[in-house]
Amino acid sequence: MLISKIGEFGLIERFRRKIKTDPSVVVGSGDDCAVLKFDKRRYQLFTCDMLVEGIDFTKNTDPYLIGRKSVAVSISDIASCCGEPTHCLVSLGLPENTNLKTADGLFEGIFGICKKYHINLVGGDLSSSEKIVIDVSMLGLVDKNKLTLRSKAQDGDIIFVTGSLGGSIRGRHLCFEPRLKEARFLAHNFKVNAMIDISDGLVQDLGHILEQSKVGGVIYENLLPISKDANGINEAFYMGEDFELLFTLPKDQSRRLLDKRKSGFYPIGEIIKKKSGLTLIDKKANEVEVKSGGFRHF
Repeated sequence: MLISKIGEFGLIERFRRKIKTDPSVVVGSGDDCAVLKFDKRRYQLFTCDMLVEGIDFTKNTDPYLIGRKSVAVSISDIASCCGEPTHCLVSLGLPENTNLKTADGLFEGIFGICKKYHINLVGGDLSSSEKIVIDVSMLGLVDKNKLTLRSKAQDGDIIFVTGSLGGSIRGRHLCFEPRLKEARFLAHNFKVNAMIDISDGLVQDLGHILEQSKVGGVIYENLLPISKDANGINEAFYMGEDFELLFTLPKDQSRRLLDKRKSGFYPIGEIIKKKSGLTLIDKKANEVEVKSGGFRHF
């Protein structure tokens, strides 16, 4: 059987069933970060992301932006758990005929964003490959009482996003700013029930929260912040690469957030009790079942 027959998530689940961990692991595979024991006050966060030429960027993409994005996507994972990134390793696969200027550009992008976010770049690995491949492994820290996962959304929570959705692949995905500042604000002022970053599309990533929290969800089309780069609601739903934070707050805390008039937080729907999947209330107030979908590697 080909892996395309069971798909990306089927393959992940096939591997996950065989994974055994010891008590040092608080949360293993299945969230934006693994969560590990660290000290009395904090957990350690551990995540990794791989970028591949032809999938995440093209051969004509500015090398600086490729390097920058390779680290930014891992920072976004740390942010979605309300943590602070601390250290990273970077492994590079490069074709033998890669121009030195390209290699320097990749490193400058990697080093530049690490410097901006005070992340220690502590090493990595280098190999020859047919295409450019970058893999980043990142550590972070989070206070135990601020950790947010995908699995704690509650009936009545309001669903928020931190920015507009859709059309990112037309350029925004290469220069997005990880929502670390927004995550810090939320962690220090609110009790976030669930959070994920939107890498594979709103519907698919919200689906992870709904599935792991065993709840349903409703999205209101009138509230959805669709990017000017998007060609309609389908791209906001399914295109991915937005790297906005998607999170849920109890209603009382949601009111406080909205009362602060903080720009950059958009309520788009609510969590409902029954596990009924995802429903859209369109502009005519009709209920429409939202089909699952989003970016998948195979």
